[in-house]
Amino acid sequence: MARNYVKPGNVLTLTAPSGGVVSGGGYVVGDLFVIAVHNAAEGEPFEGNAVGAWDLPKASSDPWGEGVKVYWDGTQATTVATDNHLIGHSAAVADADAPTGLVRLQP
Repeated sequence: MARNYVKPGNVLTLTAPSGGVVSGGGYVVGDLFVIAVHNAAEGEPFEGNAVGAWDLPKASSDPWGEGVKVYWDGTQATTVATDNHLIGHSAAVADADAPTGLVRLQP
């Protein structure tokens, strides 16, 4: 293995953004979307998972088909691109009234 290899990169140590992070919550750090592995106060280091399929809170009245692009609006997943951050693709159909949706994070 190359000497400059550090780790797989599934989980990264990042700095908690404004307001801190809560375990299981989604956060955008720079242009990277991660799921917090543990709680951390603003400015503190935290572990963020950047890959995998996650059940995330989703916008109400937003039906999803399989494989559609999914964005983060700061608090929930949505298929609305405008002013939102691309985080991945839907991994399952989600009815409009479903509170959560399965999202495969974009590598």
